[in-house]
Formats: sequence, C-alpha cells, structure tokens
Amino acid sequence: MRLPILYGSQTGTAQNVAEQIWRESKSWGFDGPVLPMDEYPLQQLIEEKLAIFVIATTGDGEEPENMKKTWKFLLRRNLPADSLQYLRFGCLGLGDSSYAKFNFAAKKLNKRLTQLGATAVLPLGLCDDQHDYGLSAAALPWINELWNELGKSHYLKKEGEAKNVFKWNVTYVEPSTPLLDEAHLKWPLKTKPICFTLKQNLRTTHINHFQDVRLLSFDFPNSVAWRVGDVLDLHPANSKEQVAQFFDLVNEHNLDFSESTIVKLDSIYNEMPLPMAYENPVSVGQLAKYIWDLNACPRQRAFEILSLNCEHELEREKLEEFATMEGLDDLINYVNRPRRTILEVLQDFRHSTSKLKLSMLFELFTLIQPRSFSIASMPTTGSLDLLVAVVEYKTKMFTPRLGLCSNWLKSLEVGTTVFGIIKDGTISLPSEVATPLIMIGPGTGIAPFRSVLQYRREQQRNGIEVGDLIVFFGCRSKTKDYHFMDDFIRWEAEGFCKVFVAFSRDQEHKVYVQHLIREQKTRLSKLILEKKAFVMVAGSSNNMPKAVREAFAEVFDGDEEYLEQMIKQRRYQEETWS
Repeated sequence: MRLPILYGSQTGTAQNVAEQIWRESKSWGFDGPVLPMDEYPLQQLIEEKLAIFVIATTGDGEEPENMKKTWKFLLRRNLPADSLQYLRFGCLGLGDSSYAKFNFAAKKLNKRLTQLGATAVLPLGLCDDQHDYGLSAAALPWINELWNELGKSHYLKKEGEAKNVFKWNVTYVEPSTPLLDEAHLKWPLKTKPICFTLKQNLRTTHINHFQDVRLLSFDFPNSVAWRVGDVLDLHPANSKEQVAQFFDLVNEHNLDFSESTIVKLDSIYNEMPLPMAYENPVSVGQLAKYIWDLNACPRQRAFEILSLNCEHELEREKLEEFATMEGLDDLINYVNRPRRTILEVLQDFRHSTSKLKLSMLFELFTLIQPRSFSIASMPTTGSLDLLVAVVEYKTKMFTPRLGLCSNWLKSLEVGTTVFGIIKDGTISLPSEVATPLIMIGPGTGIAPFRSVLQYRREQQRNGIEVGDLIVFFGCRSKTKDYHFMDDFIRWEAEGFCKVFVAFSRDQEHKVYVQHLIREQKTRLSKLILEKKAFVMVAGSSNNMPKAVREAFAEVFDGDEEYLEQMIKQRRYQEETWS
C-alpha cells in the first residue's frame, strides 16, 4: 500500500523522525515518499488513502519553513469540507512545553485535516523535548500504536527488520573525479545563499566572566536588505580537531576508506530524494568537514547501525538494547545527560567501529543543519551584527561540551567569508508607529531589540512620531556582561527610550527582569491597557518566558484572560530558544 510520510522540519529533527517511520513502513509492506510538505504535490492528497504527518513547531507557535506554502493552501476558505473524505491520517507533533504555544503547528494541522473530512487513524501525538526521555518518550509509543492500528485495519504483518533498510547506494569513484569547490560545500542546501564577509569578531564579556559572548559584524552586498526582527541562517563546519579525531579512528581501525576517498550516491528508493549535499561526487574529507555533524549526540538509529556487523557479543547486545523502547532510560543516561557525541560513542564501541563500512556512515551520521541568529542591527548602519553566546559547558565527560556553530563562529578570522540566508523572524512590529513597545531581552535575547531601537531611531530622525519604548535587560554584572551598554546609555540620555537593567549578581539578593516588571506595574499597565502597547520577549526558553508571563499577569492584577487575548492578537510575542 501507498503511505506518504510528510514532514515540517526546521532543524532536521522532524525529518529524522519521518525517516524513522519510513524505514519501519518498509517492513510492513508500504511504499510512498518521505518529503517536506512543500515538496509534495498537494493536489494529490485528495487521492491518498493514508498519510502520516510529522510536524515540528518553531518560534512563537509557527509552522516550519518547509510547510508554510502547504499550510497556506490548506487554510483556503473555498476548499470543500469533504475535500479529504477518503484520507486516513496520523499526525505526530514535535514540541517543547517550555513554550507558550506547545506543539501549536501540529495541533492546527490535525484540526484542519479533520475539518476537511480526513479521519485520524489514532489520536494526535504530542512529543515534548522537556521530557526526561526527550521526544522519544511520546514518539516511540505513538509509532508502535500506528503500526498496531494499521495492522488491524489492513490485515498487515511485519516482515523484515527496519534497521536493515538503507537510503543510499554508495559507489566509489576515480580519485581524479572533479569535486565541488568549497563555496558549494559551505552551503550544501537548495536555497541560494548570500555571501557575508566578517569585519569584526569581538568578545563583549569581561575576560573573567564565565561566558564568552561575541559581537560579530559582517559586510554584506549592497543589494541585501532586511527588516526588523529578521534572522540570519548560517551553516557551520566541524572543527579541525573533530575532523582529526574522526580520521584517527578511521586509521586506527584500518577502515576501507580514507580522507581522499571519493564517492557518488544514488537513492535506493525513488521515494527518498537525495539531499543536495549528496547530489555530486564528494570526498570523505569534505563529508567530515562540511556535511556530517561530528558534534551531534547520536540517535537510536546510530546504535542500530553499529550493531549490524558487530561480532562482539556484549557490545552488540548493548547496542541493540539502546535501540529499543526498553533501553531508553539507559540511552538517556549514556548519551543525552552527559551530551556524549557520536565520535565519543565510536571510541567507546571499538569492536563495532572496527566493522564499519563507508556506506554505513551515511546512516550513522546526521547532516549539519543551519542555525538561526537574530540580527542585531539595521542595514542603514552598514553592518549586519550578531550577538552570539559561545556554548561551552562541563558534564561528567572529561572534555568540555562545545556548541558546533557558536564555536565555529568564535574561530572565524576577520576577512573570512561565510554563506547564509536572511529569513523572517517571529517578532513583528505594530502597524501604528505610535504604539508603545515593551521589550524584554535578558542576555543575548537583547539582540533583536537593538535592531528595533535602531529602526525606531531612524523613523524618529525622519520626523515620524514614535511611541514609548521601554527596555528590560538582564545580565549578571554591569561590568562583565552588559551587552550594548554604550548604546543604551546614549539612547536613554537622549530621552529616546527608557531602560531598566537587572544585574542579578551585583548585590546580595538576585534581581531578574521579572522583578523589575513588577516594580513598573503602574507604568506598564497604563501603556498596555490605555495605549495598547506591544510586549515582546526574547531569550532562553528555560525559565525566563514563564517567569515574565507570570509577572505580566500580576501587572494585570491576575487577569490571565487579558494576557491570553494579547497572545492571540500578537500584542504579546515571544522569540525564545533552547
């Protein structure tokens, strides 16, 4: 039977889950494409009998980029209510309960499909990244129940093992084969990138501060422009150290390939399109530097692959256990909590690593995904600025954990060219310039609001009357991590905006932005209730957004319904990240 598996994925996680369902579908006798929703011919959906949707939620309850066109079409009012009356579907949502609009995109799609006459095979699955077991806690039982339901309704029996299903056919080609230049490898994606040149890479935090935060400034082509709240997507590369570690493993185990080995890939199944990164011959050295994410924590699929050729009984048993629902607790303790990378796993399971074939690595490694950063400047300043916290922390592992993209950015030298694309962010300004803005941006969350303030300053200088501008910023110390301090001191001295700063460690008791919001209750309630001010929050998704929402509920004397109304009207916006 035909079973299309369609996904909306922003960072690649929903795609990985969709491909996992696709692999398992093969052992149940299904055929069908696994595609981003916007690459599927939507008019064909009315002819489908079955379909699976795996949908991530991004930003402030938004649908991912690769399903926006499809979602817009599905919302058309002229679609008949019985358009999808023959379709049975399953919808699995991937979300994070620390966000106000938890799994909002999946919930919207599930409801809309039902409105158009489709019937759910099983209830909407809601995965929560905050769960101790991560997304797998809900995804694995949901997928098992999917096969149970389809098995009963279609009299199906499982045949074969999903772990033996490979996506690509890998062919060795002549060493003289011409390869892509580095420019194409630096952006191995379908969208056409913009070239940016780094002109400043400045540490903005004190040298004694626990965190290294970078202000990176880029030159950009004259034809490039962006709007307030837009974000820049960049595609990082693995570090020289990680690449060296990988080839040390290759050499240690005498694997049958080297850095200079060149391969060509083809899809084994027509329904599984090749990623752009694999469309041309590529060397293993290029794969290790630009394509494979050597810094990633491995998925369960990696342990399935490692177990395939393993002749060491104890290693094979442990690998197979990690790939099951029953072994999830042990897997979380081994991989997720210490943030163990795929390279470290290969070092631990040495017997299995010694049996790896090059074709297995294409299943073992995930692809490097682009990362998004709020743009902290406007084009009229002549600079595209990013404020980036360099991710480095300790776990029980001997070496510190390093974020791939932030450490790649930290290492860039002035004059380096990078490739990226500018996209819409989740922050949008009110149509009336006179509407007051209340901005809350602790830490690097202040980045998009610097561009907002620069924009409003431009408008003011052009004779346009702008509304009140209130900023709440939070950091640890005035002397160590007060980002854009000079800007804020100057703007406040000019009477352009009002800035409230919470220095959490500069006194005995801790002070955070939510405390300052409560202190300014009278001022804020007047702006919001009488002048219909917009509230915009940006920063870490951990505890801050919830604490800020609770503070604003107190501003409204506990009227949470008013706060919910503001959220629905997009007068209260959040741009948060984990």
